[in-house]
Amino acid sequence: MIVNLPYDGGNLNKFPPSIVSKNTMKLYTYPAAPSPRRIDLFLAEKALEIEQVHVDLRKGEHLKPEFAAINPALTVPVLLLDDGTSLCESVAICDYLESIKPEPVLIGASGLKRALVIERNHWVESSGLTAVMEGFRNRSGAMLDHALTGPRSVPQIPELADRGVRRFGWFLADLDGLLRNSEFLAGPDFSMADITALVTIEFAAWGLKKDLPANLPALQRWHATVTKRPAIQSAGSA
Repeated sequence: MIVNLPYDGGNLNKFPPSIVSKNTMKLYTYPAAPSPRRIDLFLAEKALEIEQVHVDLRKGEHLKPEFAAINPALTVPVLLLDDGTSLCESVAICDYLESIKPEPVLIGASGLKRALVIERNHWVESSGLTAVMEGFRNRSGAMLDHALTGPRSVPQIPELADRGVRRFGWFLADLDGLLRNSEFLAGPDFSMADITALVTIEFAAWGLKKDLPANLPALQRWHATVTKRPAIQSAGSA
């Protein structure tokens, strides 16, 4: 289902207040995709429920004008707030959700802890998640001429697919090294960075057919701990 909302061309993040009523916060999503999965796990940890509008990526619903009016970048997730503001990036959505429901803390309980979570989360995105995306989008038949997200045609480059697979292996080795001295990615507490890392590993399992190597014990320990969390289990598998 797609809700057709008129787009205010003067502001990429704002819709006219007249079309948005009170208590209409909506999450435009496709739960099987990595970025929406991050939001689902964040919501599960927060025990928050938000009305969801599923945008079927496999059917190309994100490429239609109706959805382009909601997010010109043609990506999910998108969180549409009560006042018409739209948030289209996963970290921004998580940050907003943390502000409206601070407990349990997932982005750091102090300035320093928050900075560490954001730093580690960015590292996972740039070293891990983008590597898997590079490997997947440059070799999947479903991504032909869509090697990058967005409205433009971008041809696949096989060499980038190979590089993405190698980069993911490096990421896992580095992550194992980090976790040898830390229970979770940003210290002793589970955080948004752990969610991003878990989703990255899930994505690689189905997108690149890459499982966790047995010779990375710290990573194996962390993965077993995280996947046993009640909220993670309640959200189901990717």
